[in-house]
Amino acid sequence: MGDPKKSRKKYIYGKPRRTWNEELLREELQLMGEYGLRNKKELWLARSLLRRTKERARALLSIPFEEREELENQFKERLYRQGLINDVSAPLDNVLSLDIRAVLDRRLQTLVVRRGLAKSMYQARQLITHGHIAVAGRRMTSPGYLVPRSLEDQIGYAPTSPFINAPPTQGEAKGEEAR
Repeated sequence: MGDPKKSRKKYIYGKPRRTWNEELLREELQLMGEYGLRNKKELWLARSLLRRTKERARALLSIPFEEREELENQFKERLYRQGLINDVSAPLDNVLSLDIRAVLDRRLQTLVVRRGLAKSMYQARQLITHGHIAVAGRRMTSPGYLVPRSLEDQIGYAPTSPFINAPPTQGEAKGEEAR
């Protein structure tokens, strides 16, 4: 079982086999900058989740249609609730065409920026880790939390946050002092 103090990696499938592939390194660096990730482990975790989802879809496609119909509907319903697919009636082949951006777009950090609560990904990460962001009234301190579709519209400032009345501004005070 292991010592509870020693955590195990969660990105079983996500770590690249060829770590010094120049094209892969550029792509990872670009994604890290675009989504404000702290390190590549966060990227590998998202890649691992996507890989497990695609493996499940391939396994369902290999089952005869009569047997898989109910399982396929449950699987697509779960992906819809997670926000990875937009339509439950879409064919299962669409799951195989998902990319890493579909998972990274569901992170709390990304949704905070998209809702306009922060001006950049890095500011969103800071607001979340400092406890200024709440989802459905509960304070969240994990920027990598995958927000379900049902809670997406309930993202806001925490009730105890000083930003609840005035949103944080980035660089405005510096710009006024310099004038």
